[in-house]
Amino acid sequence: MVELVREHTETSRKILNQHTRGTVVSLQLCVKHKQPMKQVTSVRAIANRGLEGDRHAMPDSSRQVLLLEQETCVEYDFPIGAIRENITTRGIDLMALPKKTRLQIGGAILETTKECEPCSMVDDVRRGLRAELQHQRGMLARVVRGGEIKIGDAIRIVQE
Repeated sequence: MVELVREHTETSRKILNQHTRGTVVSLQLCVKHKQPMKQVTSVRAIANRGLEGDRHAMPDSSRQVLLLEQETCVEYDFPIGAIRENITTRGIDLMALPKKTRLQIGGAILETTKECEPCSMVDDVRRGLRAELQHQRGMLARVVRGGEIKIGDAIRIVQE
């Protein structure tokens, strides 16, 4: 049985900080259905909508933004943006984050909503990739607070 720590020790702080901070490596927008993603250097996140210029930006949607770890791209050998993520990250274990985790990315705050299940389109990148990416395709999020997001911005877990 695991006992909850009421006060953080130096060791527990290290564990909590391990893989809970990251960096924005790349930004992509889905401008049109089944068209190549548009790479951008910055984007404006709009509260309860998504990323400005992205076709998935819709009020009250749980699928406003898709975040994917660059480490997954490397491990499964596909290029950044190939599986249509909006924000490619490095250094943060997105798949370990619980639902409703809030992330400050640049001037915006996003809240994780659910794991993104790989769709059949993923097999267009490479046959069999859909099966390989089960529980690895990234996390979907909604925009809680709008703001600018740029390549190189820090990503950190926040509590509001």
